[in-house]
Amino acid sequence: MDKTIELVNSVKDIQAMPSVIVKALNVMKKPTASMKEIGDIVMFDQSLTIKLLALVNSAYYGFSQQISSINIALSLLGMVKVKNIIVAVAMKPMMSNAGDKELWKHSMRVAAGCEYLANLTKIMDSDEAFISGFVHDVGKMVLHMSNEKMYGKVLSAVADGADILDAERKYFDSDHVKAGSLLAKRWQLPILLANIISYHHNPSLSSIPVPCNLVCLIDKLVQENFNPNGLDKDFIKTLGIDFADIEDLRNVIMQKAEVLIAELS
Repeated sequence: MDKTIELVNSVKDIQAMPSVIVKALNVMKKPTASMKEIGDIVMFDQSLTIKLLALVNSAYYGFSQQISSINIALSLLGMVKVKNIIVAVAMKPMMSNAGDKELWKHSMRVAAGCEYLANLTKIMDSDEAFISGFVHDVGKMVLHMSNEKMYGKVLSAVADGADILDAERKYFDSDHVKAGSLLAKRWQLPILLANIISYHHNPSLSSIPVPCNLVCLIDKLVQENFNPNGLDKDFIKTLGIDFADIEDLRNVIMQKAEVLIAELS
């Protein structure tokens, strides 16, 4: 059996997409989908309702008025943003179990960064950018949950300067990109998200390289051991961003992301 298939099959807890995500995605597929249908999903989950109200009243979105109605909150955010938040909240326990909360936090930082830069540059739809950034590392859940101790060795190797894909292949005979690609197929994720998961380390191999380049850039930008020398300067130039301003851009993204993480934690 292929090693990646074996790894994914060994982790029973992530064989299926969480039900609340399935419901949200199925609603969004319908051309006649209404905010009421999304609202029904949200209001069924008290914790999710509280988080949405906290977020809509936070500095992340910056609405001028205080909002206490979930229906008004949903209307202000819009259907796609609500769906993205549902996905982020619903996957938090799964990602936290697979990475001691750091995987979820990193995914939120990349999501916030992609959304911000997409808004700034109009390179792609900002809502699609958010969810693309959020799901990019989903394959790490498989490796960590299949063997936590072994994945600890991967993280130690990366901390010592090793490339993460090389380290994963050394200890697992697979990597998070392959595992994530298999999950994307099993979960029947849209082509855009499947491409992001499969090619965020090698955007040029994707049939839709621009979104993959965006996720790749933000993924590197929000790392704790951020190294500007590892960034794609040509891609940054196409965004109309001066490379000299990259540290300032990183600071803005990190600040926005921490607000988002605090409200959804």
